[in-house]
Amino acid sequence: MDIDSGQQMLSDSAGPAERAATITRLAACCVLLAAAVVGGIATSGWSLRERLLLALVAVLAVAAGLLLRRDRLTDRRLAAERRQLSIAVNNIPQGLVLYDASARIIICNQPYLDMFGLSPDVAKPGCTMQRLIAHRKETGSFDGDVDEFCNAIIKTVSLGKATRQLTEAPGGRAIEIINRPLKGGGWVATIEDVTSRRRAEEKIAHLAHYDGLTDLPNRILFRERLEQSLKAMRPGEQLAVLYIDIDEFKSVNDALGHPIGDELLKGVAERLRGCLKETDVAARLGGDEFAVIQTAIKDRPETTQLVDVIHSAIRRPLECLGHLITTDASIGIAVAPGDGVDLDQLLKNADLALYGAKGDGRRTYRFFETGMDQRAKARRSLELELRQAINNGGLETYYQPVVNIEDGKISSCEALLRWRHPERGMISPAEFIPIAEDSGLINQLGLWVLNTACAEAATWPDHVRVAVNVSPVQFRSQSLALNVAAALAACGLPASRLELEITEAVLIRDDEAALDMLHQLRKLGVRIALDDFGTGYSSLSYLQRFPFDKIKIDRSFIKDIAGPGASSSIVQAVVNIAAASDMTTTAEGVETEQQRNLLYILGCDEMQGYLFSPAIPAIDVRRLLLTHRGRAMSAA
Repeated sequence: MDIDSGQQMLSDSAGPAERAATITRLAACCVLLAAAVVGGIATSGWSLRERLLLALVAVLAVAAGLLLRRDRLTDRRLAAERRQLSIAVNNIPQGLVLYDASARIIICNQPYLDMFGLSPDVAKPGCTMQRLIAHRKETGSFDGDVDEFCNAIIKTVSLGKATRQLTEAPGGRAIEIINRPLKGGGWVATIEDVTSRRRAEEKIAHLAHYDGLTDLPNRILFRERLEQSLKAMRPGEQLAVLYIDIDEFKSVNDALGHPIGDELLKGVAERLRGCLKETDVAARLGGDEFAVIQTAIKDRPETTQLVDVIHSAIRRPLECLGHLITTDASIGIAVAPGDGVDLDQLLKNADLALYGAKGDGRRTYRFFETGMDQRAKARRSLELELRQAINNGGLETYYQPVVNIEDGKISSCEALLRWRHPERGMISPAEFIPIAEDSGLINQLGLWVLNTACAEAATWPDHVRVAVNVSPVQFRSQSLALNVAAALAACGLPASRLELEITEAVLIRDDEAALDMLHQLRKLGVRIALDDFGTGYSSLSYLQRFPFDKIKIDRSFIKDIAGPGASSSIVQAVVNIAAASDMTTTAEGVETEQQRNLLYILGCDEMQGYLFSPAIPAIDVRRLLLTHRGRAMSAA
């Protein structure tokens, strides 16, 4: 090999392998030549030309060695870069395939193979796109026409346009494939598993339209469904919107905690679903408010029938984290087209009807009627005035005596709240107590009556007790026992002189929690009376589970006690049950001597009513007690 031919082979146009071989051969020649020259030096003298030639040979040998070392370093660097590139490409989370202009694979990474379960012996450099997609079809990750699919993508990317495709991989995974053309021909395909992202997007979309607790449609979706239903109404058809409010839900939440309240709401939602036909819609609007769209009805009786079904379902006891809770609902109804075909007007009328149902004592339903708007405004105005009366001391406590039937002595007085309105005069408790319960004012009112009554009773003769009514809302307050103890301590009234009257509505919501509170109150030493006995659902069962001090027989039985009906038999049965458990019996609403005499014969212990005295102001009851005491002392 001569120098010229060696230089030509070392030109940039030669490949790395050729250059390395040439350098090796040049270096070997130079070494041999240098050895020959050195050998010649040893046997003969050297001319100047020979010495220059020897120097040139030495330089060439060194240069050849340097070139060889440089190319070896270049090869190692290129190999390292290839390894790094391979590591990087195979460790990106997306699949990647790089195609050349002839639709053959240049690079295909491992994530791509893993996504579709492909063989590396097929999906490798040089494999055509058609062969690759055919391999996917063989492995079950592609179910379309191979040629049609490939030709469409090749045609699109050749025009410089990207393509995007969403497909399903084995296991139900969602895969997004994007093909992006490259300058100079070919394209790169990125393949991403978007299953988690799509599920998150679906969840976000679901949460935007469904209630997170009950999975019922929320207010937004309810409005959309109602608008669709209104547009789909046919001539002669009607559509009903029912607003449903769970009665006294706040007291359950406050007394038993939000987890139990949430379970109650979920139970109500599930029962609502079971009441509807397929085309109807149930929704949770927020808090304890639900709504129903009843579609394709002909008349009101169809809606009334649905209301009965809903009430029946909601009133069945619900098991909520170990608590057996019985609840009820108020329902307001607006019917299209009679009550409006505009969405907002229909919803407003349903809300007014609900307000009317709650104003009529709750646990019932009302259809929208003209004039409800005015009544709602009046009710809201009354609530505002009640708040002012509480703050300004505009409320009074009256007392109705309870007397022993046998000797006529006053044994206790029941405290009754009265509101003397500056313009309307006396407002009935039946009118403002429901407003107080709905607005949350009942706890404030109840505490005021408790403290006022205890302080008043402390001025009475020692043998006269005071009876205070406790509403269901108050009873579910965790602080009730503490409030009672504080009221007694503040005025020095002995606990035995305080009698708390509760109704069965207090008990039926949650047996165990109610009985626990009763035992807390009993430990304080106060007496417990069951008021309005006989008007609830399960009176006898409660008498067995808790030893009440007194049973108050509802006035509805006393009113007809002298008639031919069964009232006297019922009163006799209650008296016998109470006597067997050493409970006092008090008859409410006694107005005639005949009623008193019959109650005496039946064995009733006490009576309360207009026959002896109506409810009177505190100053009058003091005079009555003093007069009554004086008469008793004179008789003695």
